[in-house]
Amino acid sequence: MDHYDLIVIGAGPAGEKGAAQAAYFGKRVALVERAPHPGGAGINTGTVPSKTLRETALYFSGLGQHGLYGVDYQVKTHLTVKDFMYREQEVVRSLRQVVTENIVRHKIQLFHGQAAFEDPHTVRVTRENEPDRLLTGDVILVATGSVPTRPKDVPFDDPRVHDSDEILEMRNLPRSMAVIGAGVIGCEYTTIFAALGIKTSLIDGRDRLLGFLDAEVAEQLKTQMGLLGVDLRLKESVSRYLPEPDGIRLELKSGASIMVDQLLVAAGRVANVRTLGIDRAGLAVNERGLITVNETYQTSVRHIYAAGDVIGFPALASTSMEQARVAMVQAFDLPKYKTRVAPIFPLAVYTIPEISMAGETEETCKQKKIDYCIGRSFYRTNARGQISGDLGGEIKLVFRYPDKLLLGVHLIGVNAAELIHIGLIALQTECTIDMFVNTVFNYPSLSDVYKYAAYDGLGAVQRRAAAEAKS
Repeated sequence: MDHYDLIVIGAGPAGEKGAAQAAYFGKRVALVERAPHPGGAGINTGTVPSKTLRETALYFSGLGQHGLYGVDYQVKTHLTVKDFMYREQEVVRSLRQVVTENIVRHKIQLFHGQAAFEDPHTVRVTRENEPDRLLTGDVILVATGSVPTRPKDVPFDDPRVHDSDEILEMRNLPRSMAVIGAGVIGCEYTTIFAALGIKTSLIDGRDRLLGFLDAEVAEQLKTQMGLLGVDLRLKESVSRYLPEPDGIRLELKSGASIMVDQLLVAAGRVANVRTLGIDRAGLAVNERGLITVNETYQTSVRHIYAAGDVIGFPALASTSMEQARVAMVQAFDLPKYKTRVAPIFPLAVYTIPEISMAGETEETCKQKKIDYCIGRSFYRTNARGQISGDLGGEIKLVFRYPDKLLLGVHLIGVNAAELIHIGLIALQTECTIDMFVNTVFNYPSLSDVYKYAAYDGLGAVQRRAAAEAKS
């Protein structure tokens, strides 16, 4: 029986970074991963592959050059699955190597196999055609991620029906596709398929897209989906799934029906703990199927921590890494350079067009009874926006009235997920919008939209102050 200071279960973003954090400070670390490659869903089936496919779709569709050179975009002819998947496979292969090198560099012992608790300090690792290994640890970090929800009425045994992990294994590009569920994953894949000229329907029971977004930005995404030709059906649901020789027929709650070649069901994700035997460790999942933790990611069992998708919101690769680092600092009383995850973090939705946000929306300001103003700027009035050909991009600043404290930043358009970090730093350092006015940005650059959104915000403050003076 091998003993370790730390056993980490799951080699995704949280597991890898948590293991490396402890190993960096001299701890003896075992990392257990059941998949053939480390990296988790972030690298192998989710985050990186889908974002790489997005870039591939932009290239093959010509949308990346939309508005440039006086040429209308169209999908490149004779596109095959091999064309579509090649870049994704190369990127995934490269990043797997990066993760593996990090594990080796930190002298972390990697075990391939299925982990399951024997007791609160012991983990059994099972691998086909090999004897079981028993590992004991002073501290255990559960970072097993999440798996797609699979509703029982969906015929997943049909090879034309996919969940969000399987969609990358699609053998051919269909003529038509339906996506069930307009969450982040559903919206991202919908725009990818539509950009490739695939007739795509998006079906969701809610009355708007992505409720966490600022409503104005969500409405812009809806408009852009329409321009891509997406058949968007909100306040709608599937009552029956009927596989037929020529496709999958969907009978809808409204009475309508549609026939599609392929189906993606993106109905959410749940904690990946089914085979982990957490009850033998004294753990249980909560009513949402997640492991409950405190502010330092400690579970109800003192020496067991959990981080990443397995604990739920925000379930981002970026925050998962930070959660695991914080957990290890707490577990081993490491130097206190990282004692919490930043309270304000960025969100990005890699649809076409790209969306990113940080901080408050107009809706949350109203809910919290915060007096606010808005400043906007548009890519079409920005020199770099014109050069890039993205004339629909926009930045929206939400700030407090009358002191102009920045509360939220919202972007839709090219490089939104990069540009958001300028606003994020301003939010974390509690700046007012005057900071953007007083900053010199490169010209031409998309970053300059911050300055002009701030100018627009100053105008809003002046108009409101003048109106109040008259009343």
